Amino acid sequence: MESYSNKVMEHFKNPRNVGDMEKPDGIGHVGNPVCGDIMELYIKVKDNIITDAKFKTFGCGAAIATSSMVTEIVKGKTLEEALKVTNQSVVDALDGLPKVKLHCSVLAEQALKRAVDDYLKKTTGKGLGLPEEDAGHQCMHELPEELK
Repeated sequence: MESYSNKVMEHFKNPRNVGDMEKPDGIGHVGNPVCGDIMELYIKVKDNIITDAKFKTFGCGAAIATSSMVTEIVKGKTLEEALKVTNQSVVDALDGLPKVKLHCSVLAEQALKRAVDDYLKKTTGKGLGLPEEDAGHQCMHELPEELK
């Protein structure tokens, strides 16, 4: 069995940016109740830069750690830079995740994309073209082969 890195444990035990955000500019909600992981990510945007990010996650320690890490990664980034954040960049920032927990990094990436999409829809009337249904989070059996 693979173990968690020190960074994963640190972000799980002491998550950054957790909680509600008053009047967020964008909200990303993803989850899969079958897997048990549900995440909501909030962003504040000023002059095309994410000035703040917060999250609420219901899930395992890896889901909490990836949520915490993605909020740290995106603060200070432009929307374009934030959209380049991938599940792999979240995994790398956490010094790795056990294979069975890689889906948590997908959750974090998709919540971020949905928050940016929500912001763009509110401010420009045009989003990223994401599917309307909450298809962001994938269980292990739905992950691309390279992530299994």
